[in-house]
Amino acid sequence: MATESVSGLSRVQLLRPGSPLKFTPEEILIHGRDFRLLRVAFEAGGLEPQAFQVTMAIVRARAQSSQAQQYAGISLSKAGQSSGPRKPPIPLLETSEDWETERKKQGAGSWRVSPVNERFDVATSLPHYFWVPKRTLDSEVRRAFGHFHQGRGPRLSWHHPGGSDLLRCGGFYTASDPNKEDIRAVESMLQAGHSDVVLVDTVDELPSLTDVQLAHLKLRALCLPDSSAAEEKWLSALEGTRWLDYVRSCLRKASDISVLVTSRVRSVVLQERGDRDFNGLLSSLVQLLSAPEARTLLGFQSLVQREWVAAGHPFLTRLGVTGASEEAPVFLLFLDCVWQLLQQFPAEFEFSEFFLLALHDSARVPDTLTFLRDTPWERGKQSGQFNSYTQIYTAGYSQLPAGNSVNPQLSVWDWDLRYSSEQILQFHNPGYDPEHCPDSWLPRQQPNFMVSGPPSSVWLFSRGALTPLNQLCPWRDSPSLLAVSSRWLPRPAISSESLADQEWGLPSHWGACPLPPGLLLPGYLGPQIRLWRRCYLRGRPEVQKGLSAPTISGLQDELSHLQELLRKWTPRISPEDHSEKRDPNTIVSQSR
Repeated sequence: MATESVSGLSRVQLLRPGSPLKFTPEEILIHGRDFRLLRVAFEAGGLEPQAFQVTMAIVRARAQSSQAQQYAGISLSKAGQSSGPRKPPIPLLETSEDWETERKKQGAGSWRVSPVNERFDVATSLPHYFWVPKRTLDSEVRRAFGHFHQGRGPRLSWHHPGGSDLLRCGGFYTASDPNKEDIRAVESMLQAGHSDVVLVDTVDELPSLTDVQLAHLKLRALCLPDSSAAEEKWLSALEGTRWLDYVRSCLRKASDISVLVTSRVRSVVLQERGDRDFNGLLSSLVQLLSAPEARTLLGFQSLVQREWVAAGHPFLTRLGVTGASEEAPVFLLFLDCVWQLLQQFPAEFEFSEFFLLALHDSARVPDTLTFLRDTPWERGKQSGQFNSYTQIYTAGYSQLPAGNSVNPQLSVWDWDLRYSSEQILQFHNPGYDPEHCPDSWLPRQQPNFMVSGPPSSVWLFSRGALTPLNQLCPWRDSPSLLAVSSRWLPRPAISSESLADQEWGLPSHWGACPLPPGLLLPGYLGPQIRLWRRCYLRGRPEVQKGLSAPTISGLQDELSHLQELLRKWTPRISPEDHSEKRDPNTIVSQSR
């Protein structure tokens, strides 16, 4: 539950245990986990004392709840155990050493860590450090980034073990007038040492931010316990929200991009005007589909930290904490996509649905700096005001006991400060197959499926099809070309099939490319995309009680669901190995 105090249209304060009330509230907004919004209004005329009393009573009640007491006990005991600074559970990517360690982990030998934005003088929405081609000078990086929207030039997002590189950048700022050296630097950064380059129009076929916000509002209204939708028309009302359609679109596009990355050695560039929303969503999904290490618990947390937090996703604005008009829960849409993958491939993910729920709630009720700012610059600037863990998680304490120094960079990944050991155990997926370990899934530079191609081939991926381009940069022929690369040439007709359905959608001269190991291609048609019931329907009594169905038909549905899970958890066995097939009862007993 989150509580907000509101005065007028411009003063909004998120109330936490122990936080002082800074003004007389005109209204209190209480956001429930079941998506219910409760409003407590105070009429003008001598009710100021009552407003303060009611507001602070709600805050004290939250502090005295079992969850807040758990936070207080765990944070005081664990944060005060060591006299030195607390080490973050995962690298927060705030130092060059963190970025260098991650670069080596990915095996990106042709890339280096650039400190050109160390003082945020290139872009405040970018992190201190990022990866650029090794042969590109920092002076060239600085000039080249100035020709992209908000200074967000091309940077490495992920290096595929087979040799491909996934990049992301903002839209070209065509009002600028780059010289020949700048154009060469931009082209060099986009090519990243590859002869084959694919520019991806990220927002093509995906919903707008307004569409995402409207769909989420409709979904929340439909899932409230007192929803006015008739039971016999509930499914059609769910379809009318378009939320599942948008989940389907994101998974389909991510699958296509995964095919582009894994089918041959190339540079794949995700281009979105702001580079802060769908670029992060698609880049994250591509890595989840292509890299088993991203499906581990630590790997997924590192992925979110790198592609969302450090990359400058505007959490504060998109999640509506500030009440801004640009609200659009893109990150929650991403979590729903991840849940869909978890349902379709339960043996491939180390984390569970409960972990996704914890992350979903942490984003909706941001009690840490991770989701409390829009940019790394803002997050770093404001981190000094939180000089201890207890200021956020406990009531009645202003500082830790004397002699204890606590790391001020409070992170959402500090789960042990907010959850018990028993709760954290539920973050692990019992159906995860440990044989899918990151170190054995794919050797470096596998030529079996990573195909080399003709020199200087430039392609545009738009509306499910590849179209050849004459040049990478829009300034080559005419400065009047539009910023979005997909408008350089007439768009092809929308294909009803994805790249994977079109035999990878590759030109014939590239040759046949077998499906690489470790790549997941999810289904996204019809009932393959489901409603995240535990998340959106948690306010319904029948969902809160668990999965015990009250009717015979309900029990039949649960039995079918369990049988489907057993089939998915059963290891893939070749026809000649049928004699070694594992007993499903053994799988169940081992997962307990």
